Amino acid sequence: MFQKLISSPGHGKLLVLEDGKLHFLKMVIWILQGVHPSIKGVVWEFLLGCFDPNSTFDERNELRQRRREQYEAWKAECQNMVPSMGNGKFIMAPIIMDDDQMIKDLTTNTDSGDDDGATSSIDSVLAKKVTQWKLGLHQIGLDVIRTDRALVFYESEANQAKLWNVLAVYAWVDHSIGYVQGMNDICSPMVILMENEADAFWCFERAMRRLRENFRSSATSLGVQSQLSTLAGIIRAIDPKLHEHLEELDGGQYLFALRMLMVLFRRELSVVDALYLWEVMWAMEYNPNISSLYEVSRSRSDVAPNENVVSKTDTKQLKQYGKYERKLIKTGHGDQKSALVVFLVASVIEAKKKRLLKEARGPDDVVKIVGEITASLDAKRALRDALKIQEKYLRKTKQL
Repeated sequence: MFQKLISSPGHGKLLVLEDGKLHFLKMVIWILQGVHPSIKGVVWEFLLGCFDPNSTFDERNELRQRRREQYEAWKAECQNMVPSMGNGKFIMAPIIMDDDQMIKDLTTNTDSGDDDGATSSIDSVLAKKVTQWKLGLHQIGLDVIRTDRALVFYESEANQAKLWNVLAVYAWVDHSIGYVQGMNDICSPMVILMENEADAFWCFERAMRRLRENFRSSATSLGVQSQLSTLAGIIRAIDPKLHEHLEELDGGQYLFALRMLMVLFRRELSVVDALYLWEVMWAMEYNPNISSLYEVSRSRSDVAPNENVVSKTDTKQLKQYGKYERKLIKTGHGDQKSALVVFLVASVIEAKKKRLLKEARGPDDVVKIVGEITASLDAKRALRDALKIQEKYLRKTKQL
């Protein structure tokens, strides 16, 4: 019945819009305590902003078809460069050696007879993009065979290839980020939940809009650094003694929390608990505008910076937002640095406070103590503690 409420041709709209007192997001969090497996894929598409909550069944079908066609077009581009793609297999051996001179030769136009400098420049840029993409394909394959190995789903090479296809196409489309280890952990649940490969791609693409900057890195900086800095600021504000201790051990960089932030506790929790945590976070951070920001552009820089801002007086619209997102907007903290996952990590650190202060004598000790949450973290309790820490932090920083 719940599935019909979400996608019935006769109704076509989310339950939250039919009855202002019966909010869909509250049902996800409090009644269902997470989403039932039979409808996870459908609900995730809404939570991640694949579809406008005001859309009808027919509108969603039309958009879904357009997106499938777009995915197939991108996949065809990839198949032209790597013909073996799409045949149920995937690559685990380098098809281009990572050699600086070889890359230079491949990306430099050596045709001295070409007088069209603009065309030459474009060809060189395209060649470099192709080369860099090909260089990463085998790494995707190596990560795919390590992804969720305990799940029966990935005993099938065809399903592994499906995951590889989605990651490879994404790396081609979002070439400024490409592929980074950890994306496989984010993508895997979408591939499992979505029968259609293109639908899995778009679900992953929407998730990456939230996370892609975490995966951006250079020789001098980490993309997740802004969230690590925010985490350090939170602990410093709510627990100065603990922060001072951690600062002495690792310089206050909180690098031990990097993995939890990048892949949203995917390595620390069971699959079931991790997915529960994700969908509750997405529900609490839900913003009804995220589905309409842009359709085919790949860069977050294409998004108008204030798209998610809602007037404080627009209380009717604000009610459609998730509980956590409403608070961010009201307090002016509406940015990715203040994502709920940062406060979740803070709650884990606080839960280990006594041991950290007593036993940690170096960075390795911190990693070991914090890492012991694996298979023992109570996701529901961590969420409650995270919200308490947020309240305390906002009071301490006088932002309430």
